Amino acid sequence: MSKVVLLLGSNLGNRVEILEKAIEAIGASIGFVDKTSSLYQTEPWGFTSEHLFLNQVISVETTLSPIDVLLGLQEIENRLGRVRKSDQYESRTIDIDILFYDNLRVDMEQLQIPHPRLHKRRFTLIPLLEVVGDFFHPVLNERLDVIVENCSDKSKVELLEKIEIN
Repeated sequence: MSKVVLLLGSNLGNRVEILEKAIEAIGASIGFVDKTSSLYQTEPWGFTSEHLFLNQVISVETTLSPIDVLLGLQEIENRLGRVRKSDQYESRTIDIDILFYDNLRVDMEQLQIPHPRLHKRRFTLIPLLEVVGDFFHPVLNERLDVIVENCSDKSKVELLEKIEIN
């Protein structure tokens, strides 16, 4: 059994409902969802939009390979109304990123693990600390709390809802 850590984000539609449906679908097709972070409302990163994001990090126990996880997540995104118009950042109903898969390093055109920009994004790091706060980044060789301290991103990450962590 492997542990995959995912970031979920939504800034279009009923964001809470979309995240709930995504987690339910992940549990049904990817693996057992064993931890969830609180919900955070965050500013768009890398583009401008009037719509704020809701972000949440979850960890999942899976028997799927990293590429099969990616393909399954893309199918879930499609079912939940994700439309990719370009390679640029844009508003979306759902976005699911693979942050970590155990301590694996994957460098393929369609998949990079650990996520190559997670250390630059407070909207990823803050909820990530709730779920795997004692984790060492396998490429940067630093604890997540140190990475958060050194993050230059100053965008607003607001706790929206506190959730009991399993």
